Amino acid sequence: MSDEDITLTAGDAEVIVRPGNGGRIGGLRIGGTELLRQGPKFGCFPMVPWCGRIRDGRFLDGGTVRQMPLNSPPHAIHGTARDGAWRTARVTENEAVITHELTDPWPHSGRVTQVVTLTEDSVTLTMSVETYEDSYPAQIGWHPWFRRNLGGADVTLDFKPAWQEERGADHLPTGNRIDPAPGPWDDCFGMPGGVDVTLTWPQRLELTVASREEWVVVYDEQAEAVCVEPQTGPPNGLNTQPRLVTPLEPLEAATTWSWRRL
Repeated sequence: MSDEDITLTAGDAEVIVRPGNGGRIGGLRIGGTELLRQGPKFGCFPMVPWCGRIRDGRFLDGGTVRQMPLNSPPHAIHGTARDGAWRTARVTENEAVITHELTDPWPHSGRVTQVVTLTEDSVTLTMSVETYEDSYPAQIGWHPWFRRNLGGADVTLDFKPAWQEERGADHLPTGNRIDPAPGPWDDCFGMPGGVDVTLTWPQRLELTVASREEWVVVYDEQAEAVCVEPQTGPPNGLNTQPRLVTPLEPLEAATTWSWRRL
């Protein structure tokens, strides 16, 4: 099927899915208000087959050291799928299924499937990585750019992580876990009970980002947007917390954003 934009609707909620732009969510409108920062690099893009930065673009794959392109020198960042072509597999009024075939520069074959399901008060993003040949480490995550301001006061964040990954000068976790520190952040946090972060736009909207995964990166150093990124492992996780995709066991993850008006 085509890679044209897909519009999903449920009640007064609307989601734009853009297979032709890296499989990203191009828009999320609630009652006519756009929640995601607009632009070809924004919205909410899938991070796969890795999340965040890989140190020096290199990771150990079995006994082989793999080198990824340094698209955020000196590191490789956010996977390859956001730059690749996705195709539409199935669409209904409130659900879209899109797929992406892993290819160069990623050294392994595999299929990524993303399902976007919209209800009147939530959207669920589900992603899987399947391989039919060899096994390899991989990660899944999402990188939404929520607008900082919807026309009133700035958004506030509420979450209670068990720890914060200490960030080194190279922006990567050092391996030490520290007590959560105040923002601004470009940091990874651990939430062993599952990701649970609430964004509140005062007198407008409350939105909760939830996932069964225990890692979340929060990035709020830009004036225009706040990013809350659930993922299956920390930055540089292909080296430090590898999760294997095998022919018998795909890697799967999901996140649900639910909202209510204030």
